[in-house]
Amino acid sequence: MSGHIYQSSGLTMEAMDGKKGKRNKKGKTLALFVLFAFFAIACFLHYETTSTAQTKTAQARTVKDQVLVSTEMPAVRLKFDNAFKYVGAQDFILYEVARAEQHFFVDTDKEGRIKRMYWVQFEGYLPANTHSYNYRSNQKVNLGGLEFIADAYARKVQAGGRPDSDGARAQAFLTGKGYRMASDEALMQRLVHLVDEAKRNELMVIYMEDLSPMKLTAADLAKDGKAAAQWDEIAKGLLERASKGMAVMR
Repeated sequence: MSGHIYQSSGLTMEAMDGKKGKRNKKGKTLALFVLFAFFAIACFLHYETTSTAQTKTAQARTVKDQVLVSTEMPAVRLKFDNAFKYVGAQDFILYEVARAEQHFFVDTDKEGRIKRMYWVQFEGYLPANTHSYNYRSNQKVNLGGLEFIADAYARKVQAGGRPDSDGARAQAFLTGKGYRMASDEALMQRLVHLVDEAKRNELMVIYMEDLSPMKLTAADLAKDGKAAAQWDEIAKGLLERASKGMAVMR
């Protein structure tokens, strides 16, 4: 829209200049002022429209009495066990291509260190691109009538990496609230529900818990680790615990 205004104003000024002195310097200055004023208004209206569109999804979700309610993308209610305390939410543009909205429920020890937590993320690509989500895992589970892609990991949680990633933003948010993981060694169960057929919107739930009580590290559970043979059984129990602490309701 701003380009159209600029071209129209340019043609008008060119015609005015062809009148051999009939327009003086003040006239040119006024025309330039009007041009830039129109350009500024167009930019402002574009920003307001884009901003409103980007925040619409975030405003559709609320949390009350351990229940996270989403009215769209997808319409669902997630109820968390009372052991998990809701500590807040944030939303942002991820990698300049998607909008992400995060919610956090934590179970901590007396020192505020996280023993277990749920990180819920609603995410969708912006209209300006044609990207879609693609996951390699073939394991699927049904929770409350919704199909979730399920995969599990043992990870060493470390600071660093891309500061604009969703993981770094989650860590910064929790740190800002005074929370940190009880240890650097963690188990992670990821559950992803693809909302639409185009696979451009998703609901992701990550359940994390401290690995140290098992007297193991993420390296121990790697394919070549000393406890690799235990992974299948550990992953099975992790999925059961992740499913037990959260109820999915339509």
